Formats: sequence, structure tokens, C-alpha cells
Amino acid sequence: MKKAFITGISGQDGSYLAEILLEKGYEVHGLIRPASQKKDRPWRIQSIHDRVTLHTGEIENATRLESILKTLQPDECYHLAAESFAGSQGEQDVTLLQVNVGGTHHLLSALTSAVPGCRFFFAGSSEMFGAAEVAPQTETTAFHPRSVYGESKVKGHNLICQFREDHRLFACTGFLYNHESPRRGMRFVTRKITATAAKIKLGMETELRLGNVEAERDWGFAGDYAQAMHACLNYTETPEDFIIATGRTHTIRELVSLAFGELDLNYESHLVIDPEFFRPKETIPLVGDASKAKLKLGWQPRKSFEDMIKEMVRSDLDYFSDLL
Repeated sequence: MKKAFITGISGQDGSYLAEILLEKGYEVHGLIRPASQKKDRPWRIQSIHDRVTLHTGEIENATRLESILKTLQPDECYHLAAESFAGSQGEQDVTLLQVNVGGTHHLLSALTSAVPGCRFFFAGSSEMFGAAEVAPQTETTAFHPRSVYGESKVKGHNLICQFREDHRLFACTGFLYNHESPRRGMRFVTRKITATAAKIKLGMETELRLGNVEAERDWGFAGDYAQAMHACLNYTETPEDFIIATGRTHTIRELVSLAFGELDLNYESHLVIDPEFFRPKETIPLVGDASKAKLKLGWQPRKSFEDMIKEMVRSDLDYFSDLL
């Protein structure tokens, strides 16, 4: 039986990946923060809590990571844990870099020391390309991050390349474009839209405040992307990096229209453009070319953008209905 270790197992991506690996017969272990252990089981993995083993520890604690890995001796390690939001204060940026870059370095070092034969997946991001010069982006497109988060992912990927070359570690990066699901956190714009649509339908709210609704994104389904993560570590003896994307863009306005339409609502009656949330539209859209993943991994997205948003809306409607 193969053994897998997932950082960020209680998040959107980690929960889908854990379910997929269990279905494939893996023994699944995950890292969660000590603060999470004091609460009820993380809600995204409640349905599988008795089938996975959780280990408490901080990704910044190199000693703890090495101890866990030395004991487990996993075959595969999926590094999904990361801070996604950098605040306006310098201290918050420093924390993000410490977690995303320092944590990745600690994990790679621990693997090299404790279980060098383990295969390693690093969750990259479309934000690594940022102000891209070409569209669609491929695995050879130059990085040009526009955010501290994007910069942290570039630095993490550079570490992947270093450990792959210097330590012969089987390590690869999946450049994951935007991917959503009913398990997405409320701080993300997709979930904000679907949740607000549900609340308006139920009479709990009256308006949706957004910034630039003409901004475009390449949105896919998180469950499909978790399948790609597993494929990245299991298709060959030589590690390679892959773009994981749908290759199609949609505007935020399209998303809003679809979400509100699913509930027979006219979004124009509720949408408020708020300068506070305004983010300039990229001159060249972030859209990925996943041809390499399709050719070498046999991977391609299955769930459509439309079905995904409708599923999120219905899930939020059920959730908020239960609160009334």
C-alpha cells in the first residue's frame, strides 16, 4: 500500500486529493496546524476523518517536519499548504514569505534527509506569471509575478528546481490556474459571489459589492486539479513541471450572471461596483495551455465552468437555508 503525506489536507485541494488517494488505496496522512487540532475536525474532511491520520505541526518547524517524515516514510508528498492573502502591512507580507518560501524549504530539506526517495509535488500558481507577455501561458513562459503571493510561489518553484538538480529529488511543480468548488473559502471572489447570491435569494442580503467585473480568469474545478496532482507524480521516472488549466477564460461578470441566473435573480438589480475591491484588468489574460498535461499525463478537465458554478450556488443555498 502506498503512503502519502499532504500538507494543507484540510483545505479545498487537500480534501479532494485525500479522497482521491483513498479511492486509489493509499494510506493517507496529513499535516494540520496545532490550532486546528483544538477545534472540531476540519469540515472539509469530516466525511473521511476516520480514514486519514492527522499530524499536528507548523510548516515552518523543520525539526517537527523531519520527525514526522522519518517516522512515516511516505512514497509521495503533496505540498499544498500556503498563505494565500498578503495584507497591506509589511509584517503580513513577511509572514506570507516565511510560510510559503521558508516552509517549502524546510519540507524539501526534511525529505532529502529523512526519505530522499519520496516523490514531491509543489502547488504552483498562475500568479507566478502575473503580468504575462503572452497568452496562453505554457511551462516555458517567463515568470512576472505582480503580488507577494505570486513571488513566493516563484521562489518556491526555484527551490524545487534546486533540490531536483542538486539532490536528485523527484520534485515537480504543478502551475495551478484558478480552481474552485463548494469547498472554496469565503475570502475568494468566486465563493463570495455564489454565497451572496444564495443569501439574496433567501432574503439575508440585498447587494453584492465587487470591483472590476470585466477581469478574466481561467477557472477550473478543484477536484479535477487534484487528479492532476496525483498524475504528476505517477506517470514517469523523470520529474517534470505541468500547467494545469482549462484553457478558457470567463469574466467575473459572466460568473455573477450565471450564479444569479441559477436562482432566477437579476444580478444587475443587486450588483454594486465598489472602488475598494477594484483590481486592474491584466493587459494579457492569465490563461493556461495544458497541452503537455493532456499529452503526457492523459489529463484534462472534466467538469465545466457552468456546472461548477451551479453546484457552488446550490451548495451555498442549502448551507444558508439550514441557518435560517
